[in-house]
Amino acid sequence: MITSTSNQKIKEIVQLQKKSRLRNERGVFLVEGLRMVQEIPAERIVQLYMTEEFYKKKGKALTVAMSPELVTPTVFSYMSDTKSPQGVLAVVRQSEYRAEDLMDEPDVHLLVLDNLQDPGNLGTIFRTAEAAGVNGVFLSRDCADIYNPKSVRSTMGAIFRQPFVYVDSLPDVIGKMKEKGIAVYAAHLEGARAYDREDYRGRTAFLIGNEGNGLRKEVEEMADVRIRIPMAGRAESLNAAVAAGILMFEVSRQRRE
Repeated sequence: MITSTSNQKIKEIVQLQKKSRLRNERGVFLVEGLRMVQEIPAERIVQLYMTEEFYKKKGKALTVAMSPELVTPTVFSYMSDTKSPQGVLAVVRQSEYRAEDLMDEPDVHLLVLDNLQDPGNLGTIFRTAEAAGVNGVFLSRDCADIYNPKSVRSTMGAIFRQPFVYVDSLPDVIGKMKEKGIAVYAAHLEGARAYDREDYRGRTAFLIGNEGNGLRKEVEEMADVRIRIPMAGRAESLNAAVAAGILMFEVSRQRRE
């Protein structure tokens, strides 16, 4: 059992919690909590950490063919990113997807995120994208890190199933989408048409911009159509995750009908 916060393994966990560069260098990320750990594909778990109490009460029931590293409650609190840790944490291998593969899915439904900065928003978008049947999420390189602990928690398990790719140039990727016959729609406050007046039953991609500034001009200009979400009251805009959810589920609605 690990009893000291000076243990090298514990120090590395703390650094992985804080530093996206280290997570990417190691090709791993961290997952906390019983429900989330149960969602992890077994082959992707690198290491498990549990308190002795958690292991005795719930750990033995986890269907993971790996012996956990036991730590004291004090050590676990030190390595955890949550205020009230449950006592279980996993080191997990990151996913690997190819942009071309995501574009080639039949009846493709894609989401393109430009410079989104809020980790919670990002995680919520992933959760919603999975529920709405999105084939792939494309993110500009300067988006928040989906492997940030807050993002991971907000996905509620979608992180393990929703395909995604970070890209260096959104305009280049959007250009390739258009070459493949994918209609590209930009969510925009000054959109010429309401979002529910378009036909999304074909190959479709939505562009969603930064929470405060919207889409960058060079990204917005790649769209085939600018669409808006009509709003009542004095609201100037919607939360990025809410706007993305409305659009994604409109695709789902049209395709069901």
